Amino acid sequence: MPISIDRFDEEPVDALDLQEGTHPYRLLQFLAAHSDQAFTQTELHEETDIKRGSVGAALSRLEERGLVRHRGRYWAIAEDDRLASYAAQTNASSASTTDDYYGDEE
Repeated sequence: MPISIDRFDEEPVDALDLQEGTHPYRLLQFLAAHSDQAFTQTELHEETDIKRGSVGAALSRLEERGLVRHRGRYWAIAEDDRLASYAAQTNASSASTTDDYYGDEE
C-alpha cells in the first residue's frame, strides 16, 4: 500500500518498518513479549506457528537490521532503544487485550 510523500519525508530513518502479520513482525512481537528469555528456532516455530523453514530466514533478516541477536542456537530480542518502546507497546497491548477478553467477572 502506498504512503503519502509527506509521511515518507517525515518518518524517522530508524523507525521500525515491520508490516503487521509478516513472519518478521510476528517473531519480533513474540520475542518482545518475552524479552527476558531466549529461544531456539524450533521453539519459535512451535510458539508462533510459523513454518520451520521460514523462521531462520526471518530471524536472519531481523538480525541484519539489528533487531534480534543470537548466541549459539538461541535467539532473543536485541538490546536497542527502539525495541524497548516496541516491547513496552506490545506488552501493554497484550494486557489490554486480555483485560478486554476477560472483563469484569461477576
